[in-house]
Amino acid sequence: MTFKWKAATAAATMMTAALLSGTAMAEPKVLMLHQWASGNDAASIAKLGEMFTAKGGTWEQTAIAGHTANTLAKLRADVVAGNAPAAVQLKGPEIAEWNATGGTADMDELATAEGWDAVVAPELLPVMKPEGKWVAAPMNIHRINWMWGNKAAMEAAGVTELPKTWADFNAACEKAIAAGKVCLAHFSADWSDATTFETVVYGQDIDLYRKAFVEGDVEALRSPGMIKAFEQMKLMVSKYMDPAIAGRDYDTGANMMANGDALFFIMGDWELGRLVSIGKTPGTDILCGQSPTDWAGNGFILNSDSVVFFKQNDPDFQEGQKLLASTILSPEFQSVFNIAKGSIPARLDVDLTKGFNACQQQSQAELKGSIEGGTLVRSMAHNMTVLQKYRGAMMDTITEFVNAPEMTSEEAANLMADAVEAQM
Repeated sequence: MTFKWKAATAAATMMTAALLSGTAMAEPKVLMLHQWASGNDAASIAKLGEMFTAKGGTWEQTAIAGHTANTLAKLRADVVAGNAPAAVQLKGPEIAEWNATGGTADMDELATAEGWDAVVAPELLPVMKPEGKWVAAPMNIHRINWMWGNKAAMEAAGVTELPKTWADFNAACEKAIAAGKVCLAHFSADWSDATTFETVVYGQDIDLYRKAFVEGDVEALRSPGMIKAFEQMKLMVSKYMDPAIAGRDYDTGANMMANGDALFFIMGDWELGRLVSIGKTPGTDILCGQSPTDWAGNGFILNSDSVVFFKQNDPDFQEGQKLLASTILSPEFQSVFNIAKGSIPARLDVDLTKGFNACQQQSQAELKGSIEGGTLVRSMAHNMTVLQKYRGAMMDTITEFVNAPEMTSEEAANLMADAVEAQM
């Protein structure tokens, strides 16, 4: 993919400066509502605030801890009160839902000046501009279908490389069991169950993934292909994971792989930041690779954090929105933010040889390969495809299946289809 962005850099910079100074006396300020209240996430938002302030803006934030639903409840209350925040951390179908209310700000003029359409990953364009106009700015691209492997544990079990197909994965797990090790680390959360399961569906049948998890097709949800995916999931839960999943937290589960108590871990690339923080070297002692697929080529399940802008009457906030959006889409922020977070830039023109690790560089290369091969999809588990009510129904069923050994794969597929259909 070639981007003709450098030639227009000077002109875009001048146009952006003109846009940011649109109201002579306006002093750019922003109030951002988000759910990144702790840890590395909070540090990432703090960095955005620092960069915004350094460019002359006044930064305020409201952090709502917990599930996305908590942030949405706060947003609804503010909108009803006539006090919509200037910027809100939202993603996926929620952007389109809020855009349909008529309350989002039109960022097209800035986007055109800075050439966002030419540099942002194409799968994100319909999400950020649900009716053809930019209303949101993507901060990053997370890859969901990563498999992490402890090199020493793999070697001890006689496994020489990360499995490429699900048959390879099952064979590697049998070796792990024979060596007295857990094959796949896992922990107790509906989103982690859904992350693993959507990776199985995608890796077995990409067309089924699109029908079931992108389109929400009920018949696809109860199809023989979905039953086959549940069969693989049952094998993983009953034999290849350990029996102490219930109640386990993220760090404990992830550390099983990192410490070599388990060979593999299926998890998004935010795991990179955690691995580095505990002294591991991704790409060396911890291997990273695409989760198994039964079809050849690069595969990529995408998640993206983004900021949506809501209409403001105050010129200061209007200018603040432009400054914040410009900051988010700047190559500088896209680099600093994603190097720390483990994700990769939403801009495909950022050079990842400067500061990014080997796994992130691999991610960008395979993202581009996935775009060219037509295999790039958005994540259901991470709220990038179907409406929340359908996603919740799917995730509830997947987690019920994980925790109910007596449930058959056919029962699970039918239960998931029925649960989604009941929300229609």
